[in-house]
Amino acid sequence: MTIKTYGTVSAEKQKQMSGLEFVHGLASGALPLNTIAQTLGYDIAEAESGRVVVTLVPTAAHLNPAGTVHGGLTATLLDSCMGLAVQSMLDKGVSQTTLEFKISLLRPITPETGEVRAEGRVLSCGRRVGTAEGRVVDGNGRLLAHGTTTCLVFPS
Repeated sequence: MTIKTYGTVSAEKQKQMSGLEFVHGLASGALPLNTIAQTLGYDIAEAESGRVVVTLVPTAAHLNPAGTVHGGLTATLLDSCMGLAVQSMLDKGVSQTTLEFKISLLRPITPETGEVRAEGRVLSCGRRVGTAEGRVVDGNGRLLAHGTTTCLVFPS
């Protein structure tokens, strides 16, 4: 098991890596995960060209006043897996940022749900715009939420 670290990767270091090298580094633990991953408790579990999986075990710390996992957490998981999937397609010296995303929350998530997996897959990636779709599922493969994103692609 690899020990994960948290922090930021300098812009200079990022420019020296392709998007896939960067995302592989996050998944393997060779690079630090961002600090929001530490705050929320999620991990980059899998990474390949055009596909990234983010995992999380929901806890009581993630609950809204109604006793279910806050929708903002699910949105963060989807934004992360979809944006990193787009990043995995980019060349050295190129980055991306989310322009917009849309999600649909289908089933409640609670600590009893167990580990959830958010998988992002690239739909299209060009020189200026990348799009991806994402799905959040439980351990039984039940769809809990899904979404799409549009990302701005730019020289870093």
